[in-house]
Amino acid sequence: MMKVNRQDKTPIWQQLLNQAIQHITSGIWAPGELLIPSRELAQQVGVSRSTIQIVYEELLSRGYTVTSGRGGTRVSRWNPIAEPAKIPTALGPVPPSLPLLHSAVDQLHDWFGGKQHRETEIDFTPHEPYLDEQFQKNWRQSLLHASSAMSLSDWKYGDPYGLPALRGQIQRYLLLERGIRIGTDQILLTSGAQHSLDLIAQALLSEGDTVSLEDPGFPAAWMAMKYRQMQVVPVPVDAQGLVVERIHPGSKLVFVTPSHQCAVGSVMSEPRRQQLLHKAVQDQMWIIEDDYDSEFRYRGDPLPTLFSQAAANTLYLMSFSKMIAPGIRISAIVGSVEAIAQLARVQELTYRQLPVMDQLTLTHFIKQGHFMRHMRRVRNVYRRRHEAITQAIAASGLGDRFRLSGAETGLHVLLEAEASCDEEAATALALQQGIRVYPLRPYCLESSRKGWVLGFAKVDEASIERGIHRLAGLWM
Repeated sequence: MMKVNRQDKTPIWQQLLNQAIQHITSGIWAPGELLIPSRELAQQVGVSRSTIQIVYEELLSRGYTVTSGRGGTRVSRWNPIAEPAKIPTALGPVPPSLPLLHSAVDQLHDWFGGKQHRETEIDFTPHEPYLDEQFQKNWRQSLLHASSAMSLSDWKYGDPYGLPALRGQIQRYLLLERGIRIGTDQILLTSGAQHSLDLIAQALLSEGDTVSLEDPGFPAAWMAMKYRQMQVVPVPVDAQGLVVERIHPGSKLVFVTPSHQCAVGSVMSEPRRQQLLHKAVQDQMWIIEDDYDSEFRYRGDPLPTLFSQAAANTLYLMSFSKMIAPGIRISAIVGSVEAIAQLARVQELTYRQLPVMDQLTLTHFIKQGHFMRHMRRVRNVYRRRHEAITQAIAASGLGDRFRLSGAETGLHVLLEAEASCDEEAATALALQQGIRVYPLRPYCLESSRKGWVLGFAKVDEASIERGIHRLAGLWM
């Protein structure tokens, strides 16, 4: 007999439905059994007929019952479930082990400073830029404007290339700041450098292709390529940048950071640039030019891009992660019309588009001049902090003990140690004293070079001086 608990906050129809399902699944109502007519059951239970009709409709829609017109409603040919105690523990499909994925993620954590990234007094992180309240205020204004100005049509599926208005702003920025002349159909918006690299691997390479990458270099680049089953070949880096002669002869692609080499910090010399461009054209090889930190140069103007000299062979990467904030997750690939169209097709299939609100907010942020004012503001901050770290290294004696490189451009410098140095022990010792430094090892594929990548973007001048002198006391 079905009963209603008037004290229970559960709706009456739901109470009765739950009881009916329990009767069916436990076998109390046998398969094929005719249900009591709704009018009669309503009188028995003491509820309205419409309530019973709702219950019966739900049972029918869920497959617990079947109806045959005048034949009435009967219980489905249901296999009663065994007693709960007798139900074996169900095991779902076992996910594949994916060793490449787990290895890459572990390396990524290692590069960022480990999974247990506890707070320290002074953190020389090379991964994050400087942010201030003015940025927060301006971004909030742009976000509010974007949300209030949106029309219903803005919420539809968008262009896989990215919002046309934002690509137009990027087009203008690249022309004015980097001398790159392109159409908006040569720009594809992505969600960060790693997303860009993954798209390139899918769209422009085939599984098993050989790719050459800087060593030391950008860890996410070789992680993405290895995960996509490419044959990754390390290429050494010296004071002039990538050693072009060491590029594997069968390479389909070479990844470079010519404006400020990721890790070592060297600027690729003009002879090397011309040598690389010539080789790319001759061997029909892609160049991925990550224009890493080019906006922050402390001696002279930013150097010309490789893309501006060999647009057909070069894919130019830019990201707002370092220029503004990693949380924005908007970057761009610039290339030939044909290459970008191919990348956009893969994007359309696998990712579809970037979130529209983020794109609209960034568009307004750039259009209103907030972006360029932010860049001028942070350049002044970085210039002061760059001067503070280079002077502190010289004054503390660390410059005599270790070789300083990468001090012309960017948001980090490298203190390179001798091969005999115990890099891991020195890093741990600094952490014990409240200073986080970032060893060179996670940036290396096969290279045995040692040292520490010291970022200064998020550390004020006083802390820089204090931290460097404390490191000198520990390491000298």
